[in-house]
Amino acid sequence: MTTAPDDPTTALSGRPPVVDPATWQTARDELLVREKAHTREGDAIAAARRRLPMVEFDGTVEVVGPDGPIPFLELFQGRDELVVYKHMWYDGAPHQGQCEGCTTTAWHLKDAVYLNARGVSLAVLTTGRWDEVASYVEFMGYTQPWYSVRGVEGPAGGEMGYLACFLRDGDRVFLTYATTGRGNERVNGSLGLLDMTPYGRGEAWEDHPEGRPVLGDVREGHPSEGRQACWYWRSDADGNATWGPTSRPVPQWTRPGATPVETLGRRGHHH
Repeated sequence: MTTAPDDPTTALSGRPPVVDPATWQTARDELLVREKAHTREGDAIAAARRRLPMVEFDGTVEVVGPDGPIPFLELFQGRDELVVYKHMWYDGAPHQGQCEGCTTTAWHLKDAVYLNARGVSLAVLTTGRWDEVASYVEFMGYTQPWYSVRGVEGPAGGEMGYLACFLRDGDRVFLTYATTGRGNERVNGSLGLLDMTPYGRGEAWEDHPEGRPVLGDVREGHPSEGRQACWYWRSDADGNATWGPTSRPVPQWTRPGATPVETLGRRGHHH
C-alpha cells in the first residue's frame, strides 16, 4: 500500500511526512549527492592532515602506569604510530565525579585491535595520581592501557581533553596531530548514529523541522528546542538524564557496585 504525501489519514503530527517508496528514494538520492561531497571533502582534509609538519620531543620523558614509571617511547609498544586520548581528571573525586565528556570518548575506545592490525598503538593519558587512576580504570573495566602524565609538560602531557597522534622513528618521537572539542567526535560512533535519526541528539543548537518533537524536553509530548549539548551523558539510577548530585556518567551504571549517589563529590580543580 502506498500513501500520498498529503494524506491526512497517514500524516503524523511533528514527524516526517509519509510518502510512497519512490518519493522517498528520490529525496534520499538528492541527499546522497551532498553526503558524497561531504565524504570527499573529509578525504581532502585527511590528506591535508597527513601533510602537516611535526614536532619532536624527548621520548624518554616518564609517564606512570601499572608497572611504575616508563618512558613515553614505550607507549608505542614497538609500533611506529600511536594515538592517545588525554582524559581530564578531578583530583580526589569519586568515580561518579569524573568527567562525563571524557567518559564518552574513552568508553568508545574499547580496545585497539583494528588499530593494532594497522600498526598503530593506543593509550589513554591523564593528570590524575596513579593510585586514583588505577582504581578508576578497574571500576570502569577499561582494557586499553592508561598512564598518568602528572607534572609532564609538552606534547606528552599538557592540556587534557585532546586526541593526539604521534610518530616514532627509532628512538625519536614526534607529535603529528592534535584535536579537541568536537574534533573528538570522530571517536564517538554513538553521535554519528544519532545524527542519522529523525530526532537527532536532542540538543538546542541542532536545526530541526518546525514542530518536530525533540528528545530531552522535560514537558511530556511538548515540542522542544532541545537541551544543552551532551545533556544525556549523565543519568541517575533510574536512567533519567540529569547533571544533578545523584548522577553518574551513563556507562558507570553498567559497572558492578555503581550504587545511587548523593553528590558528584568533585574536589580539587579541573585539569
